[in-house]
Amino acid sequence: MALTDAESTKLEKQAEKIRETIITMLVSAGSGHTAGPLGMADIFTAFYFHILKHDAKHPEWSKRDRLILSNGHIVPVCYAAMAHAGYFPIDECRTLRKFGSRLQGHPERLLLPGLETTSGPLGEGLSQAAGMAYAFRMDGMKQRVYCVMSDGEQEEGNIWEAVMFAGKHKLHNLTAVMDRNNIQIDGMTEEVMPLEPIADKYRAFNWHVIEVNGNDIPAFIAAVGEAQAVHEKPTIIIAHTIPGKGVPDIEFDYHWHGKPPTKEEGKRFLKEIRTMRGKVPHEYA
Repeated sequence: MALTDAESTKLEKQAEKIRETIITMLVSAGSGHTAGPLGMADIFTAFYFHILKHDAKHPEWSKRDRLILSNGHIVPVCYAAMAHAGYFPIDECRTLRKFGSRLQGHPERLLLPGLETTSGPLGEGLSQAAGMAYAFRMDGMKQRVYCVMSDGEQEEGNIWEAVMFAGKHKLHNLTAVMDRNNIQIDGMTEEVMPLEPIADKYRAFNWHVIEVNGNDIPAFIAAVGEAQAVHEKPTIIIAHTIPGKGVPDIEFDYHWHGKPPTKEEGKRFLKEIRTMRGKVPHEYA
């Protein structure tokens, strides 16, 4: 899954467009989560524009890979990536959290084709993903299942039931991706409820563990390639990300976990994102 320099550059530019869309939709909504979606823009770009076997025009294609979003509060990055990938018009992103919108504040599977699960309560996604992976193996299907989850939700007991199940059944077609951004709504994870040594915990449950810079798209894609080559156990990719990535003055600030930008902040954030990409910024419309 190695990338050429041109492919890497194209994906990095796509990730910045997704960050712009995230800011735009959060400003329009007036509510929602900022830090996590910005931090995960590189990973969702990698999934929707390089890794996943999927078809935006036929979202129910039976041979598609499954991407499960367990930490549903970061769904703005999922919506933005799906829109840019062609699942629905990008302008629809401005309807985030509006009454009657398909883009609810937490993903609702029945509203939007392409969403695999409804999520919101933390800790459930890995169990759903493990069940899908187990069923695919029973049916002799070759699809892979990916589950994105937060580090904070590792505090949920349901996660560890799924970890035991997947390890016992050696679900090599399951890859979990932990957004290890070290923040949750009340503070830093290691102050709220210490998780370390998190990698050793997964290894103890018979998982293959990879740690990677989650904001380095080529490195993340290489990690997924490694996971695909493991045939005796499930894999977890611990992706170290920068919450608020792209907007320097909110990076690593847990106060932005569940806080949207105002219109004025949105203008400034877009300017910073575009400046970092080397573009001449223009005002938020």
